[in-house]
Amino acid sequence: MQPVIYGTALSFAAPVAAVIALIVAYALSVWIGRMDEGTERMREISGYIREGAMAFLRREYKTMAVVIVILFLVLGFGINWPTAGLYVFGALFSVLAGFFGMQVATKGNVRTASAARSDGMNKALKVAFRSGAVMGLCVSGLGLLGIGIIFVVMGVDSALVITGFSLGASSMALFGRVGGGIYTKAADVGADLVGKVEAGIPEDDPRNPAVIADNVGDNVGDVAGMGSDLFESYVGSIVSAIMLAVIIPVITPAVGAQFDLPPFEGSVFALVLAAIGLIASVIGILFVRGKEGSNPANALNAGTYLSSAIVIICSLIMSRLFFANFNCAVAVIAGLLVGVAIGKITEVYTSGDYKSVKHIAEQCQTGPATTIISGFGVGMLSTVWPMIIIAVGILVANAFAGLYGIALAAVGMLSTTGMVVAVDAYGPVSDNAGGIAEMSKLPKDVRAITDKLDAVGNTTAAIGKGFAIGSAALTALALFASYSQVVELKTISLLSPLVIAGLFIGAMLPFLFSALTMNSVGKAAYQMIEEVRRQFREDSGIMDGTSKPDYARCVDISTKAALKEMLAPGLLAIVAPLIVGIVMGTEALGGMLAGALAAGVLIAIMMANAGGAWDNAKKHIEEGNYGGKGSEPHKAAVVGDTVGDPFKDTAGPSINILIKLMTIVAVVFAPIFVTINSGGGIFG
Repeated sequence: MQPVIYGTALSFAAPVAAVIALIVAYALSVWIGRMDEGTERMREISGYIREGAMAFLRREYKTMAVVIVILFLVLGFGINWPTAGLYVFGALFSVLAGFFGMQVATKGNVRTASAARSDGMNKALKVAFRSGAVMGLCVSGLGLLGIGIIFVVMGVDSALVITGFSLGASSMALFGRVGGGIYTKAADVGADLVGKVEAGIPEDDPRNPAVIADNVGDNVGDVAGMGSDLFESYVGSIVSAIMLAVIIPVITPAVGAQFDLPPFEGSVFALVLAAIGLIASVIGILFVRGKEGSNPANALNAGTYLSSAIVIICSLIMSRLFFANFNCAVAVIAGLLVGVAIGKITEVYTSGDYKSVKHIAEQCQTGPATTIISGFGVGMLSTVWPMIIIAVGILVANAFAGLYGIALAAVGMLSTTGMVVAVDAYGPVSDNAGGIAEMSKLPKDVRAITDKLDAVGNTTAAIGKGFAIGSAALTALALFASYSQVVELKTISLLSPLVIAGLFIGAMLPFLFSALTMNSVGKAAYQMIEEVRRQFREDSGIMDGTSKPDYARCVDISTKAALKEMLAPGLLAIVAPLIVGIVMGTEALGGMLAGALAAGVLIAIMMANAGGAWDNAKKHIEEGNYGGKGSEPHKAAVVGDTVGDPFKDTAGPSINILIKLMTIVAVVFAPIFVTINSGGGIFG
């Protein structure tokens, strides 16, 4: 007998938890706003960064508004108007999450630098982390609020149209991630190659014309971009669980007895789990406390582990309450442990505390070529254990709760998204704080504090990317399961030429997508490099410190390049599944999605980890190893870092969204595909 009464009462848990999280986010933003902004010079530089970041967001959202309108009309006329309306709803919530998070992050950077100047490491960590926490709570709070409201209003009928909300989140996330990634890496590559290598000036030196654009890029790429990435993963995992709960009436697990999966209870279970994870994230965020002289990573890890422990305990209670067994809890815990394990493995391959990064730094002694070779090797090797762990997680979740269990594993992994994004967004805030300290000529001990925070931030950012990739794999697989159920696809035959063709097309798409984004960064960086060189060449007073660089020109170059270049990769993810589904049919589209998932996850892990390893190898040398700053090994490391920049911050993390967006497009437009020659497509 299923406890329907619990499900009815607990259906309100999601919007209530979301509101609590958003209230906490607002309280944290008010607390941050009351912190000291430092000297007049610090406020001036922070103002440049905030103005550039918000101006880019406004222009980006205007560009994306055109895509929103077009897709709204396509969905309205092609599917139904409720789905189209929820698509706009999802896109709007994704935009709001990025906007609110960006506002606070660009306020937190100068206050972090000021806290480091006046109060030391502990206070600086607290300000930077809470700045990131606002983004984390906005991402998960708005995502859960949107889905919670839809479910409270529509109940299980929401499964018919809620994919529209997920599509809105995914489409905005891809454009935001790609646009932000192109922006930040064009500025970063230009600033590093001309400033560090050619001119021999320090990172974030105010004489570098690209330095403001570089700091703006940290926010639009690593704060708004990462936030939108995990927003759509978070939403997609919950949506897939709701859909499968409605479609699948009975779970016949390989382990344990068969049990019923009532649509309402199955849906509410996923929502309550997300609500528990959100409250656990709030507790974890408030729990983070640093100590003077200690490693900031320890405090961040403590908050992460506390949040995860709360979810594990509560999932056991909820599984027993809803289904009279622990099967669903095991699936949830499997997903959560996969996320934690991938994060730790990512740290091993990207942190300067471990041998992989130290090996790359050692190879820098023989020039850029060996630096690049060793970084590629580390990136490729880093795919092994994450893929094995993801595979084990999938098998365990499926053994205990079938396809629904796979969706729950994704929800479990993403249940603490608020905490994960908080830890990740803390990184760019600390990076900006270091830039402001350098440009404001604060004492060296201030920069030493911000550098320590930033070094930890590099690792947390790499862990966040690893987490995002792992969650993308589970979320995409859960959405793929939803697709297979909607189109009644029981098996996919590898003996079918159409399926094999779809498989190859799907495997090719992440490479095409990466080529587009990498080339976009290359073209934008070329313009940036030429502009910085021009300013140095035409105005000798810049290097003497007697005249001010034209920061605005570099900001404008990055902005225009990002907005122009983000459209082709973004549209690829939407158009490709539509063409394959219409022309080749539902089975071929299934093959395409499988190929894109397998190839996409591998190349995303490789690029993200190689980029992170190159970055921290450079920082390892800058700490005084192998000659330190300005040495030949340092120059080789900077080359490696600039190659890794678009790997880890543009192409790699954007692939996560590519595979999820293609899958959700397939789910949303499945009703059209099945009407064409009974799902066989034009060529069927």
